[in-house]
Amino acid sequence: MAETHVLFVEDDDVIREATQLALERDGFRVTAMPDGLSGLDAFRARRPDIALLDVMLPGMDGVSLCRRIRDESTVPVIMLSARADSIDVVLGLEAGADDYVTKPFDGAVLMARIRAVLRRFGHAGGAGAGEQGDEQADCGPLSFGDLEVDTEGMEVRKDGKPVALTPTEMRLLLEFSTAPGTVLSRDKLLERVWDYGWGGDTRVVDVHVQRLRAKIGQDRIETVRGFGYKLKG
Repeated sequence: MAETHVLFVEDDDVIREATQLALERDGFRVTAMPDGLSGLDAFRARRPDIALLDVMLPGMDGVSLCRRIRDESTVPVIMLSARADSIDVVLGLEAGADDYVTKPFDGAVLMARIRAVLRRFGHAGGAGAGEQGDEQADCGPLSFGDLEVDTEGMEVRKDGKPVALTPTEMRLLLEFSTAPGTVLSRDKLLERVWDYGWGGDTRVVDVHVQRLRAKIGQDRIETVRGFGYKLKG
């Protein structure tokens, strides 16, 4: 398997250099940049496999950088936020980030989150996301009113028109569409879609459900208060 290329954008010199060394020791190839503008240039020039973006960056903040990346690519993005309760976390997810890690972070936790995201996006081998995707692909096209989900071609259409989803949004929709009418808890979705083997922040699920609703229809996914979400059949 080719070396995974990580774009790491962080303005703190100590954190940037230490994290770059840790990533390289773990077998990643790293392009490290100190600000948002140089980070965007590096993304366009080098097309990394995954981007790690600090929220607070000079020139162009991490949320804006995430939006620019998402406008051009579905490459996985992990935001790095200084506070778990910060509005920046939600803003980053709404901008299209797939996950976030709170600073200061434990190196092992960061590596685990990176590898979990890469498994979901098919950049890392092994059990989990890839196996789940194969099972779902056997279902064939699924229809829910004006919504059609092609589980083999990984395409979605609404009223006959294609709907552009990020890989994380697609995986989330696959979970719902293969079990229509079944309530899926946030913890279960974190486990299946985000590959969390431990408890995670359910805001990740909530924001992605909001993003998915905006694309396939606000009333298509129902909130079951106190339990989770379900897709209307």
